[in-house]
Amino acid sequence: MAQRVAVVTGGMGGIGEAICMKLAAAGHKVVTTYSPGNTRSGEWLAAMKTKGYTFHAYQVDVTDFDACQQAVATIQSEVGPIDILVNNAGITKDASFKKMGKADWDAVMRTNLDSVFNMSKPVCDGMVERGWGRVINVSSVNGQKGAFGQTNYSAAKAGMHGFTKALALEVARKGVTVNTISPGYIATKMVLAVPKEVMDTKILPQIPLGRLGKPEEVGALVAFLCSEDAGYFTGANLAMNGGQHMQ
Repeated sequence: MAQRVAVVTGGMGGIGEAICMKLAAAGHKVVTTYSPGNTRSGEWLAAMKTKGYTFHAYQVDVTDFDACQQAVATIQSEVGPIDILVNNAGITKDASFKKMGKADWDAVMRTNLDSVFNMSKPVCDGMVERGWGRVINVSSVNGQKGAFGQTNYSAAKAGMHGFTKALALEVARKGVTVNTISPGYIATKMVLAVPKEVMDTKILPQIPLGRLGKPEEVGALVAFLCSEDAGYFTGANLAMNGGQHMQ
C-alpha cells in the first residue's frame, strides 16, 4: 500500500510536533503547516532531520480560506493526495469576559475554529472520492468543562466537536472518519513554564492521575485514530486528561 499523506496544522512544536513524529513512525508521509510569523521553520526541519524525520512544511495562514485552498492544492501536487488531516493549530487570548475585547474573541475564533472549516473544506471531497480518509480535530478539556478567562477559547474548542459530529454523519458511508481529541494539561513548553507553586497547588491537584500528560501520548492517540484498526470510531470525542474531567 502506498504511503498515506498526513497534514498536521501547527505541527512545529508541542503537541503538533509529537503528532508529526508518531504519524511518521506509523509510516505516513507527514506535512506540517506553519504560520506566516514563524521564522524558524528551516531550523525545525533540520532538527527533525537529525532525529530521523523528514517532514514537508508549508507556510499558510489557517485563518484565510483562500490561502488554505492554495496551500492544499500545492501540497497535493507536490506531495500527493491528502488522506489524513489533523486540525491542530490553535492560540489563546485569555481574559475575563468583562475585559475581553472583540479582537481577542475574533483572533481565537478565526485560528481555532474557522481554520477547521478552511482546511477541511479543500481536502474532504478528495477523501470521499477515494473512499478513505481521517479528519482529527484537536480540541481541549476546556471545550468540555469551560475555563475561567477562556470564553473565546472554550467556545471555539466546543465548536470543533459540533463540527466533528455533523461532518462525521455526512461522510461516514464513504469510508471517511471524523473525530475529536480533547487533551487536558500536557507537558508542553507553554505548560511547563507555569510557576512550580501554581502547578503543585492549583493544577496537579485537579488531575486524579497526579501528573501532566505527555505530548507523545497525544501523538499516539492520533496515530491510532488514523489507523485501519480505528475505522469504527467516528463522531467521537476522545478525552485525554488524566481524569480531570469525566463524561
